Amino acid sequence: MTEHIPGAVLADPQAPVQEDADALLAHFQPGVAADEIEQVFHLKRAQPTLQAFTALFHGGASGVLVRLLVLRELAGDTTTSGFSRADINQKLAYLQPESLETVLTRLRSHGLLAWDASAAVYRITPMARNVLSALDTMLSMGQADDEAEMGFLLSQVAGAQAVGGVTVEQLRHLLGRLVDLTEEFRDAIASGSEFRLRTSQSKWHMACDWVEKGSLILRAITADERADAATHKAAQAIGRAQSALLNMQGMFSRALNQIERQRVHLGQSGLSTTDVKRWLLAHDDLASLAAGAIDRPLMPLFVTPAEMIDVAETELLSERAANIGPAGLPAGQDAPLTVNEGPAIQAELDDWLARLSDFANLGNFPSFSDSTPTVVPIQDSLLPASFAVASYRASMLPLLGDAAEASLQGATAQLARLPISFTPTDAMVALNDPHVAAMSIATLSLDLHSGPADPKTDE
Repeated sequence: MTEHIPGAVLADPQAPVQEDADALLAHFQPGVAADEIEQVFHLKRAQPTLQAFTALFHGGASGVLVRLLVLRELAGDTTTSGFSRADINQKLAYLQPESLETVLTRLRSHGLLAWDASAAVYRITPMARNVLSALDTMLSMGQADDEAEMGFLLSQVAGAQAVGGVTVEQLRHLLGRLVDLTEEFRDAIASGSEFRLRTSQSKWHMACDWVEKGSLILRAITADERADAATHKAAQAIGRAQSALLNMQGMFSRALNQIERQRVHLGQSGLSTTDVKRWLLAHDDLASLAAGAIDRPLMPLFVTPAEMIDVAETELLSERAANIGPAGLPAGQDAPLTVNEGPAIQAELDDWLARLSDFANLGNFPSFSDSTPTVVPIQDSLLPASFAVASYRASMLPLLGDAAEASLQGATAQLARLPISFTPTDAMVALNDPHVAAMSIATLSLDLHSGPADPKTDE
């Protein structure tokens, strides 16, 4: 017979339960019934699991580590299902006997270890294996390169979906993390700090990798007929949050381009303020850079007003004598040769804007000829071009109809004001092009209701 909680039987088993209920009510306002709160009900139903975690993590950090060490050592041995006390003493011989006895007693009293009196062995309970499995998943995800901190949440949703038991709470945790990341990225963009922007952009790329993996899980959840309405609603909210996260690529690019245009260079050295800041950040102790910069302390000199006047008069006369020289104009010099190093990307943007403006027929808007198409496939407007140019043009398409961008000045603002709608899809189409093998199926169409765009607003 397996005994989970050995010891003497309490005289009144209901007394600790009543004490716990009274202690719980002390945290609530008078007249509030704790059992009527939904979350309290769910937590009370999971009381055995919570007690198992309490048994492991109550107390100091050293005690928690030793308890987890003992439980993981015993659960990791799959050669046998039972352990005698002699086996445990031999396996954990590096621990003090008193500490080992205390840990075993605590694990037994909380149902993580079971004592089989008939075989005189300890056994790992199913509750203990479930707790260790959850901890191992969290520890493995914590050691992985997951700057977005979405791996554990997504693994929980994926595992639950695989066994058909995904809950609304798990989806809400993932949704909450997506919302937190979106706000964090927006704050980084609003800060205008190049270093914070680049750090957030790296984290954004990591989050996009997890979003790509999570999209497959969300499709399975939304297609599952067994899922209830709340689960479908949470999955759809996650999909919208993922879309908002993916659409931040253009915001990062515009913010970094703005910083690049405002970068200050130090003379003709080729160094910029960014290089100086990066070099300073590489030093842990900035005060040490001043060591040896001054050979000796400054020695103040004190003089009388009369001496000061004599020195000032001498300096004034010597400066006048130095400035007296032959009159005449200086010899002429050739103007320095300068090379226009304007970015080629601006010329490419102007060409792309001209192509879209010609398609929109801005000069004759809203009158169109019968031969002018009002809808064209996206590949006809992006190609022919190299892969880099086609990718750059495609990255500009989300700006069409962007109200925030249209209120600004510049070529991208003029692009946003074009009466053209961009309609993408998830499907792909194969292309007979030497540079681009396939492309998403999408179209560009004229928005006849938006009115003509004013090409002179950037002036």
